[in-house]
Amino acid sequence: MTRAPRDDVALLRDILKSAEAALRFAEGLDERAFLASELHQQAIIRAIGIVGEAAWRMTPGFKAAHADVPWQAMAGMRHRIVHDYADVDLDLVWRVVVHELPPLVSRLRPLVPRDESA
Repeated sequence: MTRAPRDDVALLRDILKSAEAALRFAEGLDERAFLASELHQQAIIRAIGIVGEAAWRMTPGFKAAHADVPWQAMAGMRHRIVHDYADVDLDLVWRVVVHELPPLVSRLRPLVPRDESA
């Protein structure tokens, strides 16, 4: 059974939902607590992976129309996490959560159409 590809709006919602989840998972943690918690590491890494996968699947036209969004960086982070899974740089993951995800969420929220059923 083949799944229909997700459209840009659905992918955008996936990115926003997963980025917001990663931020929630990190709430109340500092870097030391994050580095000590495999549970938080795995949850945040998974959420960041979804962000990158969805970014990679966005259509070229949508990416071009929103060139201020770091599509390539998001996809690149996903590729690092998936392909270098044994050597994930947890310091980098933490920096992404603290420094990259908050402005990303702020940038993407206005792009997501309001839909009560979503």
